[in-house]
Amino acid sequence: AMASTTKIMTCILALENLEDEAIVAFSKQAQQQPKVHLGAMIGEQFCIKDLLYSLMLESHNDSAVAIAEGIAGSVEAFVEKMNQKAKEIGCKDTYFITPNGLDATDAERFHSTTAEDLSKIMAYCVLKSPKRETFLRICTKKNYYFTDYKKSENGVFATGKTYGVHNKNAFLDMMEGVLAGKTGFTNKAGYCYVGALERDGRTFVVSLLACGWPNNKTYKWKDTKKLMEYGIE
Repeated sequence: AMASTTKIMTCILALENLEDEAIVAFSKQAQQQPKVHLGAMIGEQFCIKDLLYSLMLESHNDSAVAIAEGIAGSVEAFVEKMNQKAKEIGCKDTYFITPNGLDATDAERFHSTTAEDLSKIMAYCVLKSPKRETFLRICTKKNYYFTDYKKSENGVFATGKTYGVHNKNAFLDMMEGVLAGKTGFTNKAGYCYVGALERDGRTFVVSLLACGWPNNKTYKWKDTKKLMEYGIE
């Protein structure tokens, strides 16, 4: 189980399939997702590109569902795209059921990956994707503010309701050259983290799954730093 590290796949897949200024309305399914969530009401509309900051900076579960529905029409259709993309990247032991990483099981398997596969996904995001620059810009943004939108006959306009999201990736300030990272936690997954760092023309990726359970929330930062330093040396 990999918890919200799932969201790096949700983000890169959305970026690669996103139409400019695409707007999505929060559905009942999105609105009912558990915390951590943006807390938008059913019917509120957002630019999908804004929701990507909600997804990656604060790890909002409702935004992940709204993004999936906005890109593919349904969560199920989006998850099919996630699994197909994972195969294209070279993942051999990854199985997505949700776009947000909440613990889930279907008739075949449970929502899961391996540290190796997760590293391949992050490496793809920061090095190979045609949308890598946008992905990196989102991941390194410290704070982001956006509004909901309404459609009118003459176009789209903001309603003035403002949302603010703040980056929860503490590793951004722990080492020089951090490119991107994503935390995660569920009862099944434990504390998780996947991060990428560039140093002297080389890129390093560290993936940690089940890196402690409460009250050991900080283990992932210490272990990531130790592994990054080992790779650099």
